[in-house]
Amino acid sequence: MGYFRLADRVSVFRDLDGWIRRRLRQVRWKEWKTTAAKRHNLRIRGMSERTARKWAGGSKGYWRIAGSQVLQVALPNSYWNRLGLKTLTATRQRLNPTA
Repeated sequence: MGYFRLADRVSVFRDLDGWIRRRLRQVRWKEWKTTAAKRHNLRIRGMSERTARKWAGGSKGYWRIAGSQVLQVALPNSYWNRLGLKTLTATRQRLNPTA
């Protein structure tokens, strides 16, 4: 972050934050190896039974599912904030408060 401290492109940091969160959602989806585990974890996070069954048994790739609305609702940004994920945007604002 210190290397890019002088950068004034807010969109770059926002895009990187989005990419990092999508990658983390992909990793979490991979950790839930079986269809039953995926369905169970989606149900815990508020998805309906029908939606959980549909997505848990889907054949789409991990990256594509990580960008889906289903995982964005099941694993929202607040989930990652509670786990202690620091965002580049917030760090940029802290390092450069005048921007």
